Amino acid sequence: MPTLWLARLSLAHFRNYEQGSLDLEPRPVLLTGANGAGKTNLLEAISLLGPGRGLRRAKAPEFQKLDQDRPWAVSARVEAPGGSRQIGTGRDPAASGGERRLIRIDGRNERAQSALTEILDIVWLTPQMDGLWREAAGERRRFLDRLVFAFDPAHAGRVSGYESSIRQRARLLQEGGADPHWLAALEEGLAERGVAIAAARRALVARLNRAIQGDGQSGFPKCGLSLSGELDHWLAEEKALAVEERLRAAFFDSRTRDAQQGGASVGPQRSDLAARHLEKDCPAQLCSTGEQKALLVGLVLAHARLIAIERGRPPLLLLDEVAAHLDATRRETLYDEILSLGLQAWLTGTEPAVFDPLVDAALAFEVTEGQVRST
Repeated sequence: MPTLWLARLSLAHFRNYEQGSLDLEPRPVLLTGANGAGKTNLLEAISLLGPGRGLRRAKAPEFQKLDQDRPWAVSARVEAPGGSRQIGTGRDPAASGGERRLIRIDGRNERAQSALTEILDIVWLTPQMDGLWREAAGERRRFLDRLVFAFDPAHAGRVSGYESSIRQRARLLQEGGADPHWLAALEEGLAERGVAIAAARRALVARLNRAIQGDGQSGFPKCGLSLSGELDHWLAEEKALAVEERLRAAFFDSRTRDAQQGGASVGPQRSDLAARHLEKDCPAQLCSTGEQKALLVGLVLAHARLIAIERGRPPLLLLDEVAAHLDATRRETLYDEILSLGLQAWLTGTEPAVFDPLVDAALAFEVTEGQVRST
């Protein structure tokens, strides 16, 4: 039985949903229906119960139902080890353009989205992530940062603050004539944040590697993770305070080049996450499409397992169209691991038959044009 699960999910004016709610049980949830019916929209709504922009990385106005002016909202009753909690998010009607989200926990407004991580963790896989190992490095950094959030909620603020300061520095350098003392202070803050970001990524990669390599029961291929980037190499050689000073000096030395090229030539934004298929000793990007998918599923399950162990509660697991891209053996392995981990996993698919091995242990719903009914 999951020790953390959504007992009720409610939506209002969200994507193609006018209004409605689902009453749930502590077991996996299956959502089937035609493409475009709204299955992924439900998963996206759940993903917004955590910090960030959700599984599609959309802006807040995009969640609004097109023919509805009343603000969109998503809320849930969460059953957790400490008892029931009520959480919700939605468009702030007082904010210009509807860009800002409101966060509400147990009837009180919260200023920071990171407060949501104190109640639940959410992990997801979508079809858009299938090419993760072949995509640009930025996609892998965002993927890794989302994994870090589960263990270090402050990481999200550091990343957004660092990105904002990097843009500010680039603008000052390109405009020229910036106050050198102001620029030095900006670079000092960038060095501090940048090293903290890189250190948090490095720490999680090490923990995931230990979890993956020490798990003898997973039916998915094991992947070995590594970080590549100048800052990552420095952290392998020196302590964090020394690396901060080294990064600050690198920012100073690269001002002329960065003014010409834009951005910054050093820092955590230059890091990349690499993976290897350990049994084959092969880089993930050179594996078959099926093997790359299996490596990614295995990694996400290892992350979920680590959350359950270290935080004392399992995450919610959102799997969008994952089963259709696995063979029958791997599908059964996935379902077995979901049940053994005690997760409330939410799985979508167009064909109910792919869920046959799991159907007796799950709640099943059919989604049709923004309507959901139990089957």
